[in-house]
Formats: sequence, structure tokens, C-alpha cells
Amino acid sequence: MTGLADVPALLLSRIRDVPDYPEPGVMFKDITPLLADPAAFTALTDALAEVAARTGATKVVGLEARGFILGAPVALRSGLGFVPVRKAGKLPGATLGQSYDLEYGSAEIEVHAEDLAADDRVLIVDDVLATGGTAEASVQLIRRAGAQVVGLAVLMELGFLDGRARLEPALAGAPLEALLTV
Repeated sequence: MTGLADVPALLLSRIRDVPDYPEPGVMFKDITPLLADPAAFTALTDALAEVAARTGATKVVGLEARGFILGAPVALRSGLGFVPVRKAGKLPGATLGQSYDLEYGSAEIEVHAEDLAADDRVLIVDDVLATGGTAEASVQLIRRAGAQVVGLAVLMELGFLDGRARLEPALAGAPLEALLTV
């Protein structure tokens, strides 16, 4: 079993750099090798479940799409419910939406509002914190649904994009935890 101090090294060793994807000049951080390695995926799930326990979360929200892959096993490991936040138009029935600005244009995310209640303490889980736009919109969306955001946990923070600076005011004191910063 991997020691706790070895978890960041294990995780980082299973993330592959893909140059010039999806466009020239971008170094894409591919987490699929990490997901394919049961020891690394288990270590990641355990580390994120520890964050859920520390924050007193009662639900885990995963952001489309890789946040689903990471958040669902965290919820299961923690004995919590899982709620997906999807791109607009992907959920059936009544939804609550939140628009946000992108570098070029805008986007919208949605949630089934009935999946969140006033007594829910939500941990948001995603794979990467980049500029923070989607995460910030999800914080606003969860609060509009009536639940409390108790933290945001990501596998990896791209520190050079300053997403943390954008997101921390929206989190209003709730912790932002990145297992790795690159």
C-alpha cells in the first residue's frame, strides 16, 4: 500500500503530458493513465474522500465530465450522495441553470435542484482547476439551489492560470484543495 506522503508522487507519475493538444502550444494533462492504474485511482479516491470527511460534506457534486469519474467513487467511498452538474440541455426534467463567461463566449451548467436541499453540505469535485470559471459557476449554482458549499477539491491545479484567485472570493472561506499543483 502506498504511504500517504507518496500519494502526490504516485498521482503525478500517472499523469501524461500531451503536447499541442487540443491546439498548438497547449500541454494537455492526460489523467487516463492514472484512471487505468487501480493503485493510483484508489489513492486518488481515498485522498478526495478524506477531504469530504474533513469538510463534513453530505453530498458530492461532480462537474462534467471528468468530475463525474472522480466524484462518484468519492461519494460512494464516503457514504454520500452524488449529484452531477452538467452542460445545459443534458439533464431531463426541471433544472436550475447558471451561465458564465468563457474567454471567447459563454456557457451554461445545470443541476436538478431537487437533488440538493437546504441542509446539504456540498463538496465540489473536479479533475483540474484552470481559470476557475466553471467551478465559480458551480458554487453559485449550488448556493442558488439552497445548499451550502463546504469546499472544492481537485486532482490538479494549473497554478499559472490563476483560477484560485478567481475562485476563493466565491468560496467565501470554504477550502479549495488541490492534490497537485502544476
